Amino acid sequence: MYIVAIAWLYVVFMMSITEQSAVAGVTTFLLYGVFPLTIVLYLMGTPQRKRNRQKQEKMKAARKEEPATEGSAKREQDSNES
Repeated sequence: MYIVAIAWLYVVFMMSITEQSAVAGVTTFLLYGVFPLTIVLYLMGTPQRKRNRQKQEKMKAARKEEPATEGSAKREQDSNES
């Protein structure tokens, strides 16, 4: 995915250096390259961000359950020893 983004930035850079003025070149680079690419990369990364968020939530839930499980197991073991 990133190779396509880099190639697109290269193409837009080449377009922008052929403009008549520096202002037109910068405008071309920003409007045809940076802004659209930022939006596309953000949208393409949404599924990965969702998976990462769900993974973190599962890990938090597992950590919350872990001490409760260990504590009850210790209490059961202590009561069996008495």
